[in-house]
Order: sequence, then structure tokens, then C-alpha cells
Amino acid sequence: MTNARDPRIDFFRGLALIFIFWDHVPDNPFAQLTVRNFGFSDAAEIFVFLAGYAAVLAYGRVAERDGMLVACTRILRRVWVLYVVHIFLLTLLMGIVFVANNHVESRDMIQIMGLEYFVKYPQQALADELLLRFKPNLTDPLPLYILLLLALPLILPWLLRRAHYVVGLSLALYLMVPLFGWNLSAYEGGVWYFNPVAWQLLFVLGGVCAVRSRNAVVQPTRPLSRQPLFIAAATYVVLAGLITLSWKWPAFHEALMPKLLNDVLYPISKTDLAPARLLHFLALAYCTAKLLPRSQALLNNWPAQQTCRMGRYSLEVFCLGVLLAPMADMLNALAGDTWPMQVCTALAGLGLMMMLAGWLEWNRRLGLSARALAV
Repeated sequence: MTNARDPRIDFFRGLALIFIFWDHVPDNPFAQLTVRNFGFSDAAEIFVFLAGYAAVLAYGRVAERDGMLVACTRILRRVWVLYVVHIFLLTLLMGIVFVANNHVESRDMIQIMGLEYFVKYPQQALADELLLRFKPNLTDPLPLYILLLLALPLILPWLLRRAHYVVGLSLALYLMVPLFGWNLSAYEGGVWYFNPVAWQLLFVLGGVCAVRSRNAVVQPTRPLSRQPLFIAAATYVVLAGLITLSWKWPAFHEALMPKLLNDVLYPISKTDLAPARLLHFLALAYCTAKLLPRSQALLNNWPAQQTCRMGRYSLEVFCLGVLLAPMADMLNALAGDTWPMQVCTALAGLGLMMMLAGWLEWNRRLGLSARALAV
């Protein structure tokens, strides 16, 4: 595979992490600016798609350089690291929520974070946590990623050589959800909030795009206005945006949407990655790829560089964002949920995420310098 790193991948991973943090702080004014307000999909689709892209790009290079056995060994080692991080993250999150709940009187933080099960049945909850069945609010993406990465050794050889077969099988598996209701079981008879049977399709499509990128050849193209696929995708993105905005005014939405379209479109399930969400994300990703050139020129500014840096350390920044969300909610509640405090906590959380990414980058460069001196 090519060694060139597409800076857009890091940028949009970082942007998704910012959106995830802002979306999970209740009544955060900056949450009105995230992608979920302008279409059917949200930052979760970005996160999973780019996780597949980055994983296949990284481990595909290892497979081609050192062999498939080495690549699969590294994948499984990464899965173990993610599993340990998941357990550690849940422990920290529960500690923060329990402390916050003792200081906040205006709302039940334990109920908001989905920790009632742990309070009622601590022993069973711990067992379910180890089995990835118990996932409090905000933590669902990490178990999904663990499961998808665990399956990567099975499909990576085929992705590198016969990607269209993998896409066909992945699509067939996705169709099992509406046909037979497939999902994995969770605690108390529930199911996974992010249904892996459905969301695996986005992960696979991200991996396919990574494989295709190695053979990408820059060729003269027709103007976008003369590309039917781009026009169709852009039209869908605009229409989805208008429908989503109309949700803020129910009377207008009811007048805008014909009953037949309502029956076809709703419900737009996030758990099962409804076709409307999937198509919206794919259309949005396609339009973005066409409109935003691969050149780093547009990303050579301080905000974009900080966002790219967060994207390069997505696991660490994601975990910090999960811990910061209930802390921000607690501070907002203690301050009476005033608008200035909500703005301050949202910006402070973003600043801490940027500082963590900066520290990790500095630490990485320090380690490279030390190894260079040792040689």
C-alpha cells in the first residue's frame, strides 16, 4: 500500500471526536453545530467508517510488508489493548458519575448515564461488563470497535485481494437485520445499542476505500456539475438536511412531508443503521471527498492542525471525551445550567482534548529522538 497519509482522515476523525463530546453534554449550545443537526447520520458513522479505513490501511501495510500472520498478531494485540482500555474507562466513568451524583441535586446522573443496573446488581453488572454486555451511555462505540477489529483477521486477506466478495457478504449480513432482527444480546434481555451486525457494513466500506486508495491515480475529471453521481449524492444530502431542520418545527415538518414518505422514512433507527442513515453518510462522504482536495493546503491552519492531531490519537482523545462529558454536565448543573457556564465547559473540554493530543504528540517525538540518539 502507499505510504502517503491522507490528512483528511485525521482531520475528520478529530472532528468526529469533537462532535461526540459536544453531543453528549446535555443542553450544550455547541451541539447545535454538529453534523447530526443537518442530516440523518451523525459523528458515529464518521467514527466507524474511518476506524475501518485506518485499520485496513495500517494492518494492510503490515500484511504486505511482514506477512498476514504478523498483521493478524498485531490486530489481536490491539484488540487486547482496547479491551483493557474499555474496562479501565468504565471504572473511571462510574467513579466520576457516582461522585457527581452526590453533588448534583437537579438531576439523577446515575440514571442519565445508564448505571442503574450496576447499582441494583453490581456482581452481574461486572460480569456483563467483562463480556461487553453492559455498556453505560457514551461507551458504546468502543465495544463495537473491539468486535469489528476482532473480526478483521478473518476478512483482511480477502479485502486485500477480493474486496468485492467481502462487500457482498457484508451487505448480505446487513440485510439480515431488517429481515430477521439479528443483533447481539446485552444485559437484562436488551440488545447492543450499536448493532454490530448492521454497523459492520460501514467498517467494511471504510476498509474497502482504504484498499482502493493504494491504486488511486489522479486523472482529469469532468466538472462536478456534469457528474450524475455527485449531483444525486448532493441532492440527497440537501434534502436530508432540510428534513432534519424541519424537525425543529413539527407543524412545518408535518406540512412538508407527505404521509407516504413518512411511512417509508421513519423510524430512522440508529441501532440498526437504517438505510436512510447509511445512504446519508455515504452521500455526505462522497461529496466531501469530491469537494475537499487531498492537498494539505486547506488544512495548513492552526484549528485544522489541532483537529488532525486529535484524530491521530483518537483512542486516547475519545476516552478523555467520555470522562469529560459527565464532568461538564455536573459543573453545568452546579452553576444552574446557565448559558455562559455551558459554553465554558464545552470549550474547556475541547481545550483539554487538544492538550492531551499535543502532549501525546510531544511524547512520541521525544521517544523518536531518544531512539535516534541511541542508534
